Amino acid sequence: MIKETGTPQTVVILGASFAGLFAAVACAGAGRRVILLERDRLPVRPAPRPGVPQGNQPHVFLHRGMLALEELLPGVGAELESLGAIAIDTGDLAWLAETGWSDYGRKAYTVLSVTRPLLEDVVRRRVRALPGIEIRDGVRVVGLHRRREAQTWEVSLADGNVWETGLVVDASGRSSRLPVWLKNEGLGDVQVSEVDAHVGYATRTYSVPPGAVEPAGVVLLMTPRTPAGGMALPVEGGRWLVTAVGAGDRRPPRDHAGFEQFFEGLTDPAVAEVAAAGEPLGDVHLHRQTGNRRHHYERLRRWPPGLLVVGDALCAFNPVYGQGITVAACQAVVLRDSLRNAASPMALRRLQRHCARVADLPWAIATGQDLRLLPSGARQSAVQVLFEAWVGEVGRLAAHGDARATLAMARVYHLMASPLVMAHPALLLASIRTRWRGTGPANPRPPIRRAPA
Repeated sequence: MIKETGTPQTVVILGASFAGLFAAVACAGAGRRVILLERDRLPVRPAPRPGVPQGNQPHVFLHRGMLALEELLPGVGAELESLGAIAIDTGDLAWLAETGWSDYGRKAYTVLSVTRPLLEDVVRRRVRALPGIEIRDGVRVVGLHRRREAQTWEVSLADGNVWETGLVVDASGRSSRLPVWLKNEGLGDVQVSEVDAHVGYATRTYSVPPGAVEPAGVVLLMTPRTPAGGMALPVEGGRWLVTAVGAGDRRPPRDHAGFEQFFEGLTDPAVAEVAAAGEPLGDVHLHRQTGNRRHHYERLRRWPPGLLVVGDALCAFNPVYGQGITVAACQAVVLRDSLRNAASPMALRRLQRHCARVADLPWAIATGQDLRLLPSGARQSAVQVLFEAWVGEVGRLAAHGDARATLAMARVYHLMASPLVMAHPALLLASIRTRWRGTGPANPRPPIRRAPA
């Protein structure tokens, strides 16, 4: 056995996916030496890898996530665009919600659409280039033990080696073994909240001629009445990712014929029109690990010093809402800003609670939507039912051209504002007015296929 001992300023991070990479940037920015331990063998060029089962699915940064990413790695957005990532104004998406079409063409928030392998490759290269950061791949962590007399952690590896360090950051994702390790340390069970609507999605890549599709992308949301939807988004290389989404027995299949037939049963043929505009490339890729799962480490009566949990290891979301990477980036900004003052156990505990609060709003959004897809709506509290009803009312206003309602929905979805913006008195007055006078015409359906010149 070889024991490697870091200085008191050394940080060992478990996992080198996005949460781990962002945390490494944060720690290095605070003057720490960082060792990233990753189970997978990392590819030398953009490619899917076993530890990221959703690697072939669409990945879009919410606007808040883009801001946080630029704060951590300045200029990374421009670098991604230079490599083909697509900047999309979300107002240019053909977006069909339960209440109707969005106000197509109204300027909104910008997001980046890019394949997961390219995004991870660029971020990983940027992180490797930072001083004080070392990534060790092909390394499996099998245990974590607190040495109380030395005030350090021992990180045990599958090859028998041990890393001793003063600070461990668990960014190992959904497969985190931390609850078991903490129980073995005598800290008790960690409370877990879980909402699983059994959502599955399937994606196939298409080559679409430039200009063949009118909108910047297409999104058809699932609803409780029709728990099936789809999306089509452009990515680098002149390709589009066409995705089928469904809950329960409406989950899409893997076979090519079933995948194409899935879109025929949707509330609108918009996604099928995008697919028809191009040629399929490769196979259909499934992903069904979509349950929302939150570990309430902030509720432990005794929080051990020298430990932080971030990313999916702390709170994992249904990936269909595109929140996970954004939350990990925002948590890293909090970590960077707080780490210099987090020397005491109480300071680290406050930092852990702050990281948990970062997940509060996206958790409420994701679980609120998924609860509506479950057969038993009784799982929602009275407050959730009332809130979802009002969100539906604001969505109805937005689907009939109300600019304030449209902006409020976008601000909350992109984590740019609290849900309180949807309680603005002007929206309440608009709701009352439309009940009296009528809503007026609904937003028209955007054209999908561009007519030949």
